[in-house]
Amino acid sequence: MELSIGEMLMIALAIVVLFGPDKLPEIARGLGEGVRKMRGAVDDIKTEIMKEADNPVSEIKKEIEKVKQSAQEFNPLADKKNEAFLKQEMPKIDLSEDDTHEGPVSR
Repeated sequence: MELSIGEMLMIALAIVVLFGPDKLPEIARGLGEGVRKMRGAVDDIKTEIMKEADNPVSEIKKEIEKVKQSAQEFNPLADKKNEAFLKQEMPKIDLSEDDTHEGPVSR
């Protein structure tokens, strides 16, 4: 919202007429103090928002680093070796020679 010179003069004239020339310095001080408080409040809000915005981002970055570390430590060849080892230990039973095995039951 931009005010032209004429509009600002009209506002100043209205303030002088309404409050008188004696009250102008007091009004200006009050307005200045209000603007300073408002700016301070806005700065505090910005600071809080930035703190809150940084927390989730840093947590996400930590999780990404954990995933990267896990991916670097993952060795698919080690899993294949373990599978081969487990398959070797399993005894092979020939069911055709086993007399206790009855096979599938038909109805």
